Amino acid sequence: MNRRTFVSSLAAAGAAVATGSRLFSADSKARPRVGIIGCGWYGGVNLEALARNGEVSFVSLCDVNEHSIRKTLKAVARHQTMAPRTFADYREMLASGEHDIVIVATPDHWHALPAIAAMKAGADLYLEKPVSVDVIEGEALVAAARKYGRVVQVNTQRRSNPLYLEARDRYIRSGRLGKIGLVETYSYLADRPTGIIPDAPVPAHLDYDLWTGPAPLTPFKAMKEEKEWRPFMEYGNGIIGNLGVHMVDQVRWLLGLGWPESIRSTGGIYVDKDSSSNISDTLRSVFHYPDLDVSWEHRTWGGSPIPERHWSDQWGARFIGKNGTLNLTMLEYAFTPAGGGPREGVHMLSRTGNLENVDFSRDGQAYIETENRHVLDFMQARESRSRPISDIEEGHISSACCELGNLSQQLGRPLAYDPRTRTVPGDPEATRLLARPYRAPWVHPDPSNV
Repeated sequence: MNRRTFVSSLAAAGAAVATGSRLFSADSKARPRVGIIGCGWYGGVNLEALARNGEVSFVSLCDVNEHSIRKTLKAVARHQTMAPRTFADYREMLASGEHDIVIVATPDHWHALPAIAAMKAGADLYLEKPVSVDVIEGEALVAAARKYGRVVQVNTQRRSNPLYLEARDRYIRSGRLGKIGLVETYSYLADRPTGIIPDAPVPAHLDYDLWTGPAPLTPFKAMKEEKEWRPFMEYGNGIIGNLGVHMVDQVRWLLGLGWPESIRSTGGIYVDKDSSSNISDTLRSVFHYPDLDVSWEHRTWGGSPIPERHWSDQWGARFIGKNGTLNLTMLEYAFTPAGGGPREGVHMLSRTGNLENVDFSRDGQAYIETENRHVLDFMQARESRSRPISDIEEGHISSACCELGNLSQQLGRPLAYDPRTRTVPGDPEATRLLARPYRAPWVHPDPSNV
């Protein structure tokens, strides 16, 4: 499907979401059996995408939050008549019966252990990004996928956005952009809370000890219950680990890049020092490749240098070539010639097929259609037992780049990671920090013994 077909399908996608899927009995043996670990926001997004595009049976739901389980049971009931089994512990879910597909949509600190356990139990995997919270977790995920022969699709879904394919062919592969010497990726979204966040009592419907799992056990804050755990480094990698991983991944994919030669970061909490959040409010990371720097920049304070038309404009990538600059956001590509001349490109929600007359009221449908394509790619890869477009190794490299970016900022020096030895050569301190300490009794996965 090209971009024009994609755009014309948006109205149909919206109608499909409004009407829901046809109800069926989930006991058909022909349907892949799906279990979901993590029934919060994006677990629900993945559920709906799979229900729209795959003839599947949802047989198991797992979450430490009883409210999330109840909400997801209602969502499943819109698609099938048989209710799935429910669990609080992923180990009990995986031991309860066979699963063909497992969705892992937990907070980031809970990605690696359930994902590896699911692969050991015989399931293919639809895994939320980033794949891990540290580099060695990611190495273990790749090792497990290869050892057990599993198909793993990481939900870095921009690889399934046809807008990017069109921009790549039109400006990068054609040579029109010219030699690219710099790619600047960025976010100017205010994606960090300000002020002091009070501690709160743990609600009865949440098993907070199990929610915390291998992470440090810190006082509960009400915002952690939903998707607002990202302001804390205990559970993720801050803004670069959340938003930057998408940008790094799309640049690597469009330019065919692997591991960078080195990574250097500067930043920290420069402005909002009174916040309870411990993620950086300012960061600049540079991923160096031969004759090419790819940078990430985020700043959660001050005004944005980009006119604020829609939040998607504040998060993107600029490919700077000898002949001009190509800017990509989730919904738009725009080319500005270096020597002057009119700006050109396409916005996915333009009524006139260019950069003008944009109807932002359809933005949700554009995201839905990208999710559809990503799920279909996964299902096709399962049929052929091939690697999907966002294979676990690609997701690992992109995730690890962001983790190493944070580590470089923490240590105050550049890092050069060697994936063959899984070390930072000549830097034993950085090598030790490639794996976070786990809270007992949880044990960090070992890539050589998954």
